[in-house]
Amino acid sequence: MQQCQGLRMAKSTCFRATAPKRVAGVRVSRRSCHIVASAVATKTVKIGTRGSPLALAQAYMTRDLLKKNFPELSEEGALEIVIIKTTGDKILNQPLADIGGKGLFTKEIDDALLSGKVDIAVHSMKDVPTYLPEGTILPCNLPREDVRDVFISPVAKDLSELPAGAIVGSASLRRQAQILAKYPHLKVENFRGNVQTRLRKLNEGACSATLLALAGLKRLDMTQHITKTLEIEEMLPAVSQGAIGIACRTDDEGSRKLLAALNHEETRIAVVCERAFLTALDGSCRTPIAGYAHKGADGKLHFSGLVATPDGKQIMRTSRVAPFTEEDAVKVGDEAGKELKANGPKELFMY
Repeated sequence: MQQCQGLRMAKSTCFRATAPKRVAGVRVSRRSCHIVASAVATKTVKIGTRGSPLALAQAYMTRDLLKKNFPELSEEGALEIVIIKTTGDKILNQPLADIGGKGLFTKEIDDALLSGKVDIAVHSMKDVPTYLPEGTILPCNLPREDVRDVFISPVAKDLSELPAGAIVGSASLRRQAQILAKYPHLKVENFRGNVQTRLRKLNEGACSATLLALAGLKRLDMTQHITKTLEIEEMLPAVSQGAIGIACRTDDEGSRKLLAALNHEETRIAVVCERAFLTALDGSCRTPIAGYAHKGADGKLHFSGLVATPDGKQIMRTSRVAPFTEEDAVKVGDEAGKELKANGPKELFMY
């Protein structure tokens, strides 16, 4: 599968958020609130999240939406944000593919959810493996942010302006393959860390440029760093890029009711399509894959996907249009993935 399995994960470590903090330029409070017993089985709804500034911004967004939709959740003691440090957060000096793939950012949070340490878990959907742990469900996607990537550089206005041998910092094989396919004279080197860390490394001269997701910069109120926004045709986004997913325990009816009120169905159907594509490809952590589904102006589902070699020398693309329903979304993603896998060179799936 796209996400590697089999890595023994470190034991989950949870931190309770208690002090006020400033995230994305906005002062936010981490105090808890009280909820009526009829809404959930526990006294406090605990929101599990990673501790990066972006992850916290997304958790606070979820908290605020819950308060807006359920006034009782504005009462003291009703909501609590619990920070969970994942293995992916601890190991920053190696490519994700070398240490087990993106599931590294969800395993400890899944454990906390299943153990009851948290009631709901907020994820960046592109970090979520195509499989979910038994006993959990992901019934909610918040409205999707802009899915495009951005180019950031202190020395050039566009990738085309970078000289031969210039280093582009990126930990994404998807970005690497698409960059090298068009600009084979450039070098792409591993570049991990949160948004702030990557921008600091860039300014310190670790590389000439980097690519980041526009969605994250918008949520962090950091769009002033953007040099150029890359259109979809130039850089097809990662599966589920820009989407936030919220999981809960399968048998937690209270949390499921809360999440049903927050779900954005258009986003959910698009994500379902993209994840079906990813599942059908059954690529490894070393297979560059991109996919994007959306509702077009004609009201139909439009999907584009690709799979490539890391060096960008081979890229296969596919696209489809279908009715915008969940059933068709699954079918489109599955058929697109199977098409590329059946017709593509075997070496595309050997990475």
